[in-house]
Amino acid sequence: MINKTTVNIYIVLFTIFAAASCTKLDLKPTDVIDPSKAFRNVSDVNMGLIGVYALVDYDQISLNSTVSDEAMYPTENTVGNSDAFRWLYTPSSGSVTSFYYTGYTAIDRVNRTLEGLEKLTISNADAPLANQYKGELLALRAYFHFELLRAYASAYESGAMGVPYMKASAIGYPARDNFEVVIADAKADLSAAKDLIPASFNDKTRITRAAVAALQARIALYEKKWSEAVTYANEVIDAQPLASKSQFPGIWTDANDNEVIWKAKRVGTTGSRVGGFYYREQGGIVLYAPAFKLIHLFDTTNDVRAKAYITYDPSRTGLKSKYRVSKYIGGTASAPGLTDIKLFRTGEVYLIKAEAQAEGSNWADGAATLNALRAQRIRNYTNAAFAGKEALITAIMEERFKELAFEGHRFYDLRRRGLSVQRLPEDAVNASGAVTLAPTAAQYAFPVPATEVLINKATKQNPGY
Repeated sequence: MINKTTVNIYIVLFTIFAAASCTKLDLKPTDVIDPSKAFRNVSDVNMGLIGVYALVDYDQISLNSTVSDEAMYPTENTVGNSDAFRWLYTPSSGSVTSFYYTGYTAIDRVNRTLEGLEKLTISNADAPLANQYKGELLALRAYFHFELLRAYASAYESGAMGVPYMKASAIGYPARDNFEVVIADAKADLSAAKDLIPASFNDKTRITRAAVAALQARIALYEKKWSEAVTYANEVIDAQPLASKSQFPGIWTDANDNEVIWKAKRVGTTGSRVGGFYYREQGGIVLYAPAFKLIHLFDTTNDVRAKAYITYDPSRTGLKSKYRVSKYIGGTASAPGLTDIKLFRTGEVYLIKAEAQAEGSNWADGAATLNALRAQRIRNYTNAAFAGKEALITAIMEERFKELAFEGHRFYDLRRRGLSVQRLPEDAVNASGAVTLAPTAAQYAFPVPATEVLINKATKQNPGY
């Protein structure tokens, strides 16, 4: 569990990062704790690890909802991020570049904590816990690098510019590693992590072996390693089955955590809450509403996802949106939307498996996997038949649109497939003409922050900016 005291302690330990990121001069700061003295025992390592978890947030959810076709920008929103929604972002736009700094801050915390751990003399009694913490740290390093890659890679293919894979905390000017290099380094970290994390460790607010396997499956999907994706997906599915139809709505109010593999815990009355501050604001303003393009896909009578994800309120008239995102509507009256952020679910893993099977040697297996997921989501479902591989792939992409709505995937899914972001006219009424974002547009990939390119001459900007 993350609390203010823990986070504040960690901030003291690692404010050195802010100083290190601004200058090449190798000066020892006098107003922070020396990292070499910060980690005295395994308990201190855990404090450092918690500080990394503190930076796991809803950045990817907000990025995808803002720039893709899954949400619309209602007229009642006078405070939201209209430039990003209208694809007017530049390397100076914090709305799409801030995650670059958050990601690397987290990675620096990982590397400093790993360095501190390596310098400790670990007793036999503490060795199992020390190994677990090291495994979690390596997995988190892979996770943040891959999320940065999804956001800032110039393309998802070998030879494309990726992001620097940082394996140590150091002052320097790293160049961008290619897409395939980042993938390989992340896979190596995850392989090592899985050997270190005990099979018995099952805290879903932290990275378990099942979470490592889920991330391995997600990476294999982007790498187009279809057999690997199926293997890792099966590992997750065996460990964490799908929620039943009756259980599924409770996932989003924290009534249960069925099929949740890893979640970012949210507690208290304040704090980072995607449901309270992104899709709704105090005062009843809907900042981002579900797109009609998404709404039209659901069978509102039989699909349990429809009401779990989207609320229709006819009492909201005039310029107010009658629809709002209810996927994170839990919390309390004083803290609406303060629900745990679901980072990996078995539903996503089923869709990874289905797509990998469809792209592999036997697309009929992919159809069976897709039908199995639908049967758990839709009442009175009858298995669908598909004319061939391409029809199945289209169906899987549509199912990902529905199943993973507002979970941080839609924009990246379109990029994986080289598809345009295409909004319906009714979803673009407040978009100033931002209806189609083609793969040839600069904004089809997020820009690297302008400050990073200015200071680090080894960093090249994405094309078109």
